Amino acid sequence: MASTPALPSRTEVAVVGAGPTGLALAVTLAEAGVDFVLLDRQAEGANTSRAAVVHARTLEVFDELDPSGALSADLVGRGIPVSRFRIRDGARPLAAVDFDGLPTAHPYALMVPQYETEAVLLGRLRALGVDVHRPHEVASVTQDADGVTLTTAAGETLRAAYAVGADGMHSTVRTAAGIGFTGSAYDESFVLADVVMDWAPGPSEVSLAFGAAGLTVIAPLPGAGAGAEGSRRRYRIVATVAEAPSSPDLPFVRALLAERLRGEARVHDLVWSSRFRIHHRVADRYRAGRLLLAGDAAHVHSPAGGQGMNTGIQDGHALGRALAAGDLDGYEARRRPVALRVVALTDRMTRVATARGRTLRALRNTLLPALARIPAFRNRLARELAELDYR
Repeated sequence: MASTPALPSRTEVAVVGAGPTGLALAVTLAEAGVDFVLLDRQAEGANTSRAAVVHARTLEVFDELDPSGALSADLVGRGIPVSRFRIRDGARPLAAVDFDGLPTAHPYALMVPQYETEAVLLGRLRALGVDVHRPHEVASVTQDADGVTLTTAAGETLRAAYAVGADGMHSTVRTAAGIGFTGSAYDESFVLADVVMDWAPGPSEVSLAFGAAGLTVIAPLPGAGAGAEGSRRRYRIVATVAEAPSSPDLPFVRALLAERLRGEARVHDLVWSSRFRIHHRVADRYRAGRLLLAGDAAHVHSPAGGQGMNTGIQDGHALGRALAAGDLDGYEARRRPVALRVVALTDRMTRVATARGRTLRALRNTLLPALARIPAFRNRLARELAELDYR
């Protein structure tokens, strides 16, 4: 592991958490010439990831961070552009949402692991002459009239004019700020797995499959199994399960897909898997004095639609611009309504997908194809998923 710079005693902005949100904020501050320190408790960045899609609006943010287009081009080169989002009931197609007609320079969803997104942002940050300070776990945060004092678990202190919590759902900064995190948890657990498999629809689309057993998302990822040909390649699986095992193994994933996708998937290898529980929550405020929130510290929600990391990166960019312009109240006014809208959209998608009653499922499967034949409905859903209305 490369050495990181020593922790200074003072800065203008302390950013806690060097995931995609914190990195986007840091790059924005560096571009604006604002002095900051970016801390993370991990000794190095993660090499596994929950997020796997970058939407059009986020790629536009990358272009704002680097108007030459090199930043977004680097990320696109590491992923798979996909222009269609398909909704199914098991193996039966119900509706399709196309991105290729969207009014953007990036009319697609880019399938790329989160660690690649972080690597591209980190590369840009280092090109601007700044790096992450690791490993520094922030144990306490206190603010007064003149600034904020952050104390690490090792006893080091950092004094800042402002501190930003980009430190996830269990945010130390949010707790210190006394900001409520309103919402609740879903009853189901979620299984996340990266697999090598043959998948009948192939890598040209992302599929969201409804079913009595739960929601299943199948999305292509870069890379394939050794000697793989044709449709055998890596895919990301996200599925709701009443009670998943703590470490979903290959037989479990095979059985899950066999039950839900009716022979369309043949899993050859399990690359990585995890079980987690999802909440739908939004922070009551994004600011308490000199403490601010962004990303998962400010909002968490269902993975349906792949909105989480994208919303966080856009938070980071917006907050960086607000800090540079001295418009901190405007940051919350712009970004908290976006989070409420994203949480509402992903919650509706999850509840529709996991409808239990036979009558409700039949009604859903009748109405959705009818709605999908209406161009205005398809276009609106495509814009919502691409987050273009949050510009």
